[in-house]
Amino acid sequence: MTEADARIRLYQASDDRLVKFSIGKASMEGLAVANRSAFFHPFTLSAWVALSCIMIQYLNWWPKPEYGFLGYLPPFPAFGCWGAVILYLMDWFNRPDFEDASLDLLRRPDVADIANYYQRSPSSGFFILEYSGKFIGLIAIDASKDSQSQDTLMDKGKSSSSLKLKHTMPQGTSSVATIRHFYIEEPYRTAGIQNDLLAHAIQHAFKADNTVKEIKVATTSLILYAQKCIRDAGFTLDRPIGKFGVYGWKFDLLVLRRAQWEKQDTVL
Repeated sequence: MTEADARIRLYQASDDRLVKFSIGKASMEGLAVANRSAFFHPFTLSAWVALSCIMIQYLNWWPKPEYGFLGYLPPFPAFGCWGAVILYLMDWFNRPDFEDASLDLLRRPDVADIANYYQRSPSSGFFILEYSGKFIGLIAIDASKDSQSQDTLMDKGKSSSSLKLKHTMPQGTSSVATIRHFYIEEPYRTAGIQNDLLAHAIQHAFKADNTVKEIKVATTSLILYAQKCIRDAGFTLDRPIGKFGVYGWKFDLLVLRRAQWEKQDTVL
């Protein structure tokens, strides 16, 4: 991508609807991956084959070669029926965790008033990535005094009014910054443009205010492109956060410390 094609700019009020949609979309992306991974898990495949064979045996739907090609078709409905049931069950078990996480993100103060929230610290920033004038991604880094807070507006009993939020949110910079949102449209991920967007946000956080000593971000292997990008940038495991879904996919908190970033920056 040439400089004229791609650019990183700050969030504008006109981006609000698209940004909030993208945040929700990004948080639900893991659900599709979790459902697919769960269906192709060895235990799930074994259960699918076993239940289908039981149904075939009970209904006597085994192949009948004497009828030629059509004689091999009777078992297929059993596999199709149980495949649909298992797919539904995987989604039924996985969906609540991802929907709760998505609602939690959308109810946080930073999403309610993006412009004011990310102006409270010089190291904070909500950046939009464009390619030929088209939105293709975003990243939000929070270095405010609330950077490690996971509270929502409902938890705090706050109104989503911009005026109230502006007067209740403290100003200043924390020693720990948090990447709250990170998303790239799928067709552009193979180009590795997410590496440039992440590097821009990291550089902004560390250079804008020396108070920031480390940056943290939550990742999961379900969103592989983001996890790989973050680890390639030098982030290391800080602590496990928890598990999601029927097979307990892990969510980890990764950290990049200023000393490590400066060492990498010097080498580059």
